[in-house]
Amino acid sequence: MQSRIVPPDVFDPRIYAAGIPHDRFRVLRDRAPVARQEEPEILGWPAGSGFWAVTRHADVVRVLKDPGTYSSHLGATQIRDPDPADLPFIRRMMLNQDPPEHGRLRRLVSRAFTPGRIERFAVTARERARELLGAALAAGGEVDLVRAVTDDYALLNLTDLLGVPASDRGLLHTWTERVIAYQDPDEPPVLDAGGRPVNPRSPAMLAEMFGYAQELAAYKRAHPADDVMSVLAASELADAEMEMFFFLLTVAGNDTVRSAAPGGVLALAENPAEQRRLWAGEVSMDTAVDELLRVHPPVLSFRRTAARDTELAGQEIREGDKIVVFHASANHDERVFADPHRLDLGRTPNPHVSFGDGPHVCLGAHFARLQLRVFHEELREACGGLALAGPPRRLVSNFVNGIKSLPVRPLGPSAPRS
Repeated sequence: MQSRIVPPDVFDPRIYAAGIPHDRFRVLRDRAPVARQEEPEILGWPAGSGFWAVTRHADVVRVLKDPGTYSSHLGATQIRDPDPADLPFIRRMMLNQDPPEHGRLRRLVSRAFTPGRIERFAVTARERARELLGAALAAGGEVDLVRAVTDDYALLNLTDLLGVPASDRGLLHTWTERVIAYQDPDEPPVLDAGGRPVNPRSPAMLAEMFGYAQELAAYKRAHPADDVMSVLAASELADAEMEMFFFLLTVAGNDTVRSAAPGGVLALAENPAEQRRLWAGEVSMDTAVDELLRVHPPVLSFRRTAARDTELAGQEIREGDKIVVFHASANHDERVFADPHRLDLGRTPNPHVSFGDGPHVCLGAHFARLQLRVFHEELREACGGLALAGPPRRLVSNFVNGIKSLPVRPLGPSAPRS
């Protein structure tokens, strides 16, 4: 049995505006690795039924690898319970399905993410990173890296991969903000007639995006190109499935890099000795990218629902209970990572769970790693390093580890290109 403690709160989205609550996660990992959490009314969102917070690496992996016991389908994958009327709609998304249905959809979509297509995209990503960084850092003064570089870098890369026309890129940004930043008080919520916040994943909120997806798919059937939407439009996906994939790729595909790129720069700026090692070529860029992903995972948590009575880390779990795995905690588990709060860009092995594990491991992980590798390589070419010029502003969210603003200044010119 676990020791009895009053578990610290890791639910309140406002906690994460100050950064990952490592002290709280450490208490939970050590004394209550599967801890009961309440869901009070916060920021206008109604109270929930509560959940089990899973914080140790081994238990997080166990949950993610066992969809038969810990279902994505029963209650979807967000901590807050969806409106029961919306649940059938939400379950059409691959993210919210269990095998075997999940496997069928994943196999269809994986055809669009061929290694060849992703590698061909590297040239475009490199040109874009070079252009954005060059313009932002040319003056040598303070710059908000999020506004000047990383937001555009992530969005434009995604729209190129999907095949979205340049004139429509602003739409994807708007839709992503609406879904990802819904907990943040800086982002005004959409309210229903009774003044209550509307779930950003409800059918009403996604109707505009779905209509656009159908229009784009029709265009791609008539004018196919070397992009993901052309492949999806010509696939065996039903219209409703294709709409959900467009939603998933638009939001997850954009926000993974949008969160990880400035998060990695923040980690480097806070650890100048490791930044110098990377700039000097003393560590592999691939290894460095994985360590930056470990310390700053793009996603903080994911929810599952118990499909049957079970036991996890000595805690009895009842059928229907909500289980929430915390990636940020698992990535700093002392049982797996030596000196986990030290940035070590040469760390190997590095079994972080920033892209999940099991059947739902991130489909676009290779695409994300490529973008991050190219971004940091071009950043190294653009300047002699970056230092913080002010504190970062973080997203108020217990789901996305987002950074809204990152003031930095270049330390000096880069070494000449060979």
